[in-house]
Amino acid sequence: MRLINRALICGSLVLGLALTGCSTKGGTSGANQTGKDGVKYDYGVTDDSITLGAMTDQSGAFKVIGLGITQGQQIWVDDVNKAGGICGRDIKLDIQDNGYHADKALTLYASMKDKVAGMVQVLGSPIAAALKPQLESDDMLSIPASWASGNLESKALLQVGATYAIEMVNGMAYAQKSGLIADGDKIGHIYVDGEYGGDGLSGSKAYAKQHNQTIVPAKVTGEDSDLTPAVTSLKSAGVKAVLITTTPTQTGSILTAMSAQGMSDVPVVGNGPSFAPTLLDTPAKDSFANYYRVVPYLPFNAPQPITQHIAESYHAKFTDKPQDAVEQGYSFAMAYEAVLTKACKNKDLTRKGILDAARQVKVDTKGLTAPLDYSKPGQPPTRATYIEQVDTSVEGGLKIVDDISASQEAKDLKVGK
Repeated sequence: MRLINRALICGSLVLGLALTGCSTKGGTSGANQTGKDGVKYDYGVTDDSITLGAMTDQSGAFKVIGLGITQGQQIWVDDVNKAGGICGRDIKLDIQDNGYHADKALTLYASMKDKVAGMVQVLGSPIAAALKPQLESDDMLSIPASWASGNLESKALLQVGATYAIEMVNGMAYAQKSGLIADGDKIGHIYVDGEYGGDGLSGSKAYAKQHNQTIVPAKVTGEDSDLTPAVTSLKSAGVKAVLITTTPTQTGSILTAMSAQGMSDVPVVGNGPSFAPTLLDTPAKDSFANYYRVVPYLPFNAPQPITQHIAESYHAKFTDKPQDAVEQGYSFAMAYEAVLTKACKNKDLTRKGILDAARQVKVDTKGLTAPLDYSKPGQPPTRATYIEQVDTSVEGGLKIVDDISASQEAKDLKVGK
């Protein structure tokens, strides 16, 4: 079942998605109130409910990933409400599609900001960057579906996982440990212009500097769909490996072009957002043998109890192709749950109270990610990542080839303040 606009959900009860209630009455005036339980609140909170926003992508470059993240959060809503809610209040989601366009996100945010206590998802580096000033002025604690290092500077952004730069450093360290690259090598890096690609590139350059390697950059835009010219330029440069900080569609183009140009044996290391399982239904499906993906969360088919529970709930609720973005969305929500629980203990579910509580928590995601420590402002909550490869025999299409860990280079990388 595909996600649709929340307004349509509210108008048609037969659709039955995982939103708990559709009313937006209450908690929209911004005036401080005190509930019957003694808990203060303002926006998006009533005595009975807490409404969180999900600014996702249902129609743009990352629509597949956006779908999975939001489905994971819908499963979390079901789980939390079945267990009695948070602070005695049911959780509701206000889901909006930004189409991966910052201007649209700004308009949507203006229409929803007074109805939500915070944002459990803000998908996209350009979206998070565009909204950041308003999120900060509104004390709107938000979890970005973006791992750009610049997020760490904002009091309003609660990042779940390592940064793109750290991902790339860990990926290169794994590649070198595995004999895929060596000191002194020339390595290509295809990256999307902007915070996403720029952060990945900063990681590759930092690692290369320590190992006397040369990075050959190839910048593309998020709208570029045929990356053959970038691949051709890297082949001409004689690179020993290719790093990619790209969209999933671009990854398919890169791998197909590499195969066509006799580069199928060249290792490819990609940031988390470079893959989506729908790629395995395209002509690129046979070109992933030497593709390595770096991510901060477990794949869909992992044997841990938490992932098995999510998978069972997913199949009972949705019919889309399984993907680990579902786990990603669930982990976002677990982090927000920890913050709301702390804010409840503090008797303060106001926007400011939620923001303050965020820097008082350490989060155990039951193995979905490494333990997350938010007590050090300006620093990533973890520097550990998984390394994955494609395995078409398993649900989600990915298997772990290196368990969650942080390389020494990642531990030493200067990130944030």
